Amino acid sequence: MSGFLSLKNIEKRFPTPGEEDYIAVTDVNLEIKKNEIISIIGHSGCGKSTLLNMISGLDRQTEGSIILKEHEVKGPGPDRAVVFQNHSLLPWLSVYENIEMAVKKVMPELDARELRERVEKFVSMVNLEPAKDKLPGEISGGMKQRVGIARALSIKPDVLLMDEPFGALDSLTRANLQEHLMRIQQSVENTVIIITHDIDEAVLLSDRVIMMTNGPEATIGEILEVNLERPRNRVELQHDPEYIRCREAILSFLYEKFAKEDE
Repeated sequence: MSGFLSLKNIEKRFPTPGEEDYIAVTDVNLEIKKNEIISIIGHSGCGKSTLLNMISGLDRQTEGSIILKEHEVKGPGPDRAVVFQNHSLLPWLSVYENIEMAVKKVMPELDARELRERVEKFVSMVNLEPAKDKLPGEISGGMKQRVGIARALSIKPDVLLMDEPFGALDSLTRANLQEHLMRIQQSVENTVIIITHDIDEAVLLSDRVIMMTNGPEATIGEILEVNLERPRNRVELQHDPEYIRCREAILSFLYEKFAKEDE
């Protein structure tokens, strides 16, 4: 199904005192399918997070429209959930309570049993049962991100938005969370949009990779189809011709067509 989430003629300007407006992104047109995983990649300043903020409703585009399930996005809503690089957990609530709070807010109709079952389902989904009563300060960075992912998914969003969710983690923890995300997405079947700087992450996780030109006035430069079957095994993929083709295409785009000298 196409047209599940549509970005049409998106432009975002930021006022600059005494000067012309700064145009972060312009002429962005994109159709995102239901249950699709896409990554948005590009050099710093290419408007990746700006696009994510507009899709989430945390910011408004200057021009154009964002349509989700035939309704225009005009602000934040429970149909979209965001996972930031900073996990943003409430430090005085336990793992269980951080997830429970979100479910209570979005699904007030649930009785006590239904609420408990839903929270426990998502605690289990990210393998955090042994840590469910611990505070955020008592668990690792990778576990905190798993809580953030579980909390976001527990409200049953149509779209999960992830802004460099694994960027601050070590490589082994990052790989572990990538595996969790792929497994969970197959289970819950929602649309996922990931902002990343990591080429291997983009190819491993995505159905398509959206490559942004450099800012200002950044736009979509190329869209790469990743024709790899799921489930995906990162070790086996290292020698897969399609994986290698995708990786080389992104490298060529970023470091030949749109190289940036200051990075």
